Amino acid sequence: MPSSRFEPSTIKNKVKREEIARKQKKQKGQDKLQRRLALAKAEASDPVAKKKRKEQNVPRTLDNTRVFDPSFLTAQPVASSSSVPDGEPEASSSSAPAEHGTAHPPEEQPQDESAADLANDPFASYFSGDVDPSVPPKVLITTSPRVTRVTYDFCDELVNVLPGAEFIRRKKGKGFEMGRIAGWAAGRGYSHMAVVNEDTKKPNAITLIYLPNGPTAYFKLTSIELSKKIHGHARSTDHFPELVLNGFVTRLGHTVGRLFQTLFPPMPEFQGRQVVTLHNQRDFLFFRRHRYAFRSTEKVGLQEIGPRFTLKLRSLKKGLPAVTNNAEPKKPLEFDDFGETPDSEQTAAGDMETDEVPDGHEDAQSQGQSQKHGPPATDEFLWMWKPELETTRRTFFL
Repeated sequence: MPSSRFEPSTIKNKVKREEIARKQKKQKGQDKLQRRLALAKAEASDPVAKKKRKEQNVPRTLDNTRVFDPSFLTAQPVASSSSVPDGEPEASSSSAPAEHGTAHPPEEQPQDESAADLANDPFASYFSGDVDPSVPPKVLITTSPRVTRVTYDFCDELVNVLPGAEFIRRKKGKGFEMGRIAGWAAGRGYSHMAVVNEDTKKPNAITLIYLPNGPTAYFKLTSIELSKKIHGHARSTDHFPELVLNGFVTRLGHTVGRLFQTLFPPMPEFQGRQVVTLHNQRDFLFFRRHRYAFRSTEKVGLQEIGPRFTLKLRSLKKGLPAVTNNAEPKKPLEFDDFGETPDSEQTAAGDMETDEVPDGHEDAQSQGQSQKHGPPATDEFLWMWKPELETTRRTFFL
């Protein structure tokens, strides 16, 4: 049975066919507009119908259909816990997946595990109140060897963003490995170290190290736009900015968020009206910096200062970056005895191989070695991204 619907494709004349198709498309848009206006008019007098329609018409996105992660955290303050500072909400991990739009009951959320994480992580001293809020963290910023001017310009932007940052050019040659530089910086009072890597003459990665004992986070760096390239950008001031973290909801994300928190002074200077935002969406960290513009007592605007860039976590190590040729034991001295070695020569060779330490100085030597901030010989990864981890596009880790 032939269709009763008229199709413009049946018209032989191309000009007439395009004209009819254009009219049909315009009429279709007008009909859709009339339906929307009629629906808005009906819902204006019936707010319950509007609320019901919005509850039913929830679009399916990658964010609200993400694969369940058992390390997902929710803010549940615990009054009986003494390990967490006062005023800081405690996060707890859920043990069973919940439906979209529903939260886990507080009695089903184990809170002792996440409380132990907060008390034993390397950032606990920063959040315990021992840090002077008027002194910004001391951050060393350097680059990979042999970089171009583009990377230096980006490092200048980072120095401008972080209140306590200092840029030092990295020298070439052996002895300036990342782990050794981190140990050098830790011995001189630096609390962080950031290394900007360059590939194909543009920055492509950032290694962020928390001193003196780690952890070390490695991020891929994309979508860089410096302040001078942003139209109508504001000028920054020397005030301590406010930090806003969005979307760090898992145990791994919580660790990364606390790492970024330690980069900024714990007490922002609100008179500067500067705010730094790190927004996590689908494991991409979007960095933005704005200034509040108070139009009136009720409305506030944002003027971007810059820079803007995007980070994605690739690995998280437990300690400092490893230096493979740093901790190799030295080979003992060997003598060719040609098959005949007197007892006296064997005794002398044994004395050269090992240096005896007096009993009184043995403890002092061990304490001196523990105080040195040296790089490890091997890397111990807490988390590392691999392609097989993302079986679907709905898998996120932060």
